[in-house]
Amino acid sequence: MTIQEQIQQFLVSPSFGVVGASTNREKYGNKVLRCYLQNGKNAVPVNPNEAEIEGVPCVATLSDLPAEAVSISMITPPAVTAKLVPLAIAKGIKNIWMQPGAEHPEAVTLCVDNGINVIADGSCLLVVMGYHEH
Repeated sequence: MTIQEQIQQFLVSPSFGVVGASTNREKYGNKVLRCYLQNGKNAVPVNPNEAEIEGVPCVATLSDLPAEAVSISMITPPAVTAKLVPLAIAKGIKNIWMQPGAEHPEAVTLCVDNGINVIADGSCLLVVMGYHEH
């Protein structure tokens, strides 16, 4: 698949997990969540320390995501990405977008080996979906 086809496949998910979601509006973990919301998408923030972010209830872990969240954005340090990808695969996540700076080579290989649609080429969801600050 081309990167455009991978992105299209990622974006057809009925719901999106935002792993590394943050209450800090300056952080990409917050901007990615707001980007989904600006585009009318159903997004679920994953953060074990917050009850809600941007008015959306959080789940504490990947395993708490609803079944329809088959795509996740990862805005996590590479070491955390590497720990979470096996959990995402076990959960049945089909599409993983590692935001620039979240990529981990072994995690990417694990995705490829397990048939996961992984976007980790430096593509940014905020650019693709036309995010803008309010």
